[in-house]
Amino acid sequence: MTLESTGAILLALIWVLPLAYAVWAAIHPAEYTTRFELTAPLTLDNFARAWAAAPFARYFLNTFILVTMILACQLVLGTLAAYALARQDFWGRDVAFALILAQLMIMPDALIVENYRTLSRFGLIDTIPAIALPYIASAFGIFLLRQTFKTVPKELDDAARVEGARPLQVLMKVYVPLAKPTYIAYGLVSVSYHWNNFLWPLLVTNSVESRPLTVGLQVFSSSDQGIDWAVICAATLMTSAPLLIGFLLFQRQFVQSFMRAGIK
Repeated sequence: MTLESTGAILLALIWVLPLAYAVWAAIHPAEYTTRFELTAPLTLDNFARAWAAAPFARYFLNTFILVTMILACQLVLGTLAAYALARQDFWGRDVAFALILAQLMIMPDALIVENYRTLSRFGLIDTIPAIALPYIASAFGIFLLRQTFKTVPKELDDAARVEGARPLQVLMKVYVPLAKPTYIAYGLVSVSYHWNNFLWPLLVTNSVESRPLTVGLQVFSSSDQGIDWAVICAATLMTSAPLLIGFLLFQRQFVQSFMRAGIK
């Protein structure tokens, strides 16, 4: 076994051990959260208690609306911007792309105060759009799609134009279908990031009607209820299960798209 294989196995174990512990604690009674006995009884009561402790149905709905709204806007804006930067020839194209890349060096947390003040002026605080608006355009998404579009043979573009296709038709009929793996991979990245985002939603939401899952999980850390690790692990698994399933289903497209974009 090579050194690289050994290192990969060790990293995989480090990654999977917390998940394995969460599964163990969630499906066993609370007294077994720190005791590992193979004969310990199995139970789903922790999931029932976690579901009853918070309005998870509303949190799931809010989170689904949030990530869908953000992803839809990012894909539309990112596709149009990436196509223009990859195939259209206009004044200032390289400067615009450089500015987009510069945005990648700015952490979103550095803009929290200004974003909050802006949304407050528009009266959008404590709404789902308030969580989504700072993220509806993604510099990373534009860069990733631009790199993918540049790998499409220019001959396909020219052939479509000879047939009378307009630029938007060329984009939808030629570029978008060929970039499907990239869209899937970026969708997983976007959804997972905003599904798990905590700080910004915490600041701009005050009610159950607009809180996503990450903020709703705070109920399990309140000191008046105590800390029940079995219930916390069950709640964590419920919130992270959709992301794990999505990654397992699309992991091949996830890896291939980044390889095609030249990201190692």
